[in-house]
Amino acid sequence: MSFQMTRMARTGVGGLLLAIAAALPAAAQEAAPAVAPAAVTPEAVYVFNSFSFLIHGALVMFMAAGFAMLEAGLVRSKNVATICLKNIALYSIAGIVFYLVGYNLMYGGDSLYIGSFSIWSADDTAALAEVPSYDAGYASGSDWFFQMVFVATAASIVSGTVAERTRLWPFLLFSALLSAFIYPIAGSWVWGGGWLSEMGFSDFAGSTLVHSVGGWAALSGAIIIGARHGKYRPDGGINPMPGSSLPLATLGTFILWLGWFGFNGGSQLALGSAADVVGMAGVYLNTNLAAAGGVLASMITCQVLYRKVDLSMALNGAIGGLVSITADPSSPAPGLAIIIGAIGGLLVTLAVPMFDRLKIDDVVGAISVHLVAGIWGTIAVPLSNADASFSVQLIGIVAYGVFTVVASSIVWLAIKYTIGIRPSVADETMGMDQAELGMEAYPEFGVGAMRLSGMTGAGAPGGAGALAMQQEKA
Repeated sequence: MSFQMTRMARTGVGGLLLAIAAALPAAAQEAAPAVAPAAVTPEAVYVFNSFSFLIHGALVMFMAAGFAMLEAGLVRSKNVATICLKNIALYSIAGIVFYLVGYNLMYGGDSLYIGSFSIWSADDTAALAEVPSYDAGYASGSDWFFQMVFVATAASIVSGTVAERTRLWPFLLFSALLSAFIYPIAGSWVWGGGWLSEMGFSDFAGSTLVHSVGGWAALSGAIIIGARHGKYRPDGGINPMPGSSLPLATLGTFILWLGWFGFNGGSQLALGSAADVVGMAGVYLNTNLAAAGGVLASMITCQVLYRKVDLSMALNGAIGGLVSITADPSSPAPGLAIIIGAIGGLLVTLAVPMFDRLKIDDVVGAISVHLVAGIWGTIAVPLSNADASFSVQLIGIVAYGVFTVVASSIVWLAIKYTIGIRPSVADETMGMDQAELGMEAYPEFGVGAMRLSGMTGAGAPGGAGALAMQQEKA
């Protein structure tokens, strides 16, 4: 079923109830049982659906703060201000380019592979000012806003992986191209009614489209850019590089958890009927349970493997559980949602040290969280959704992987060999805050303060997979 057909099916429930009620003779309506639901006017359906897009979009927008705080907590203090700037800048850039070209490239046109190159414009404001019409079931501006905040999420995934060794403007250039072209073209294949949608590929809220696309782009960037200086020793060992603040990373995770209710709940795409409310409530329930399962699975895995529990792994376990259930939070029974999330948390905990052994430097563990858990969540859809098939899900995973890796690699390489991506070794050692911004996130405790006090370095407990890295070092 195409995205447009899916949207019509979800948003049209209230309108369908109204049409049926209007067609019934008055006597028949009077004879209806007392428990029959009252008819909902088209205007009310329009209002509730639009409100759902707007309020859930605001929750997803708040996830930008969650990513910023999580990444700020897991990078070293000398790079905190830069990572915060990157997150607010990429969100701003994503909004503008999605308006200029991204939305219509994703949803415009009749092609099964790509939309149209044109600027988005609201198509209902003038019509409502002249003759009220609620046929679409929602305000087009509310839909644009809800879709735009998803784009920023995909770009945020990349920023955490390649943190601490990318210059500001080259990274933002990549974010702009990802948001304007790579993500929208990929999105048109499923949510825009494209060829994967026609095949029956299922991705309710974006385990593959949002999270795996971001993860593939991050993976290609981590390989092409290379690791941070000093991360991997010549003898094959791994030097832990603890982050600046685990409390800040924990706050970011809770913000992401909260925002995920908008991410998944809003993807119900309708709030105009009791059936939609019941469906949305189930999505909220499964989303919450999957995250909880991811946390506990990660904690248990760490305890078994390292004899201690790693907080940063537990945080990533929560997000891994959320990513895993995102492909289909509406179909599983609550018990299955816990299992899906728990497997996601387990995979994340195993994947973080695996990528380190492969010398792929992922500062916050985003590849493990968004790519690995995203693939797992997409594969798991047929476990509870009879309309999905494992073969089609795998085709979609491979298609998105190949397209995103090729497209992202072209962009990364073009930037690398033209304007350059990495700072000098001296700048990276000093920290991107001083090198590019001329400021420090924590001036009282930063590099300048330590030099005055005679200290030569700074550290803080934690970091993505700290226990695993410490074991590798030993």
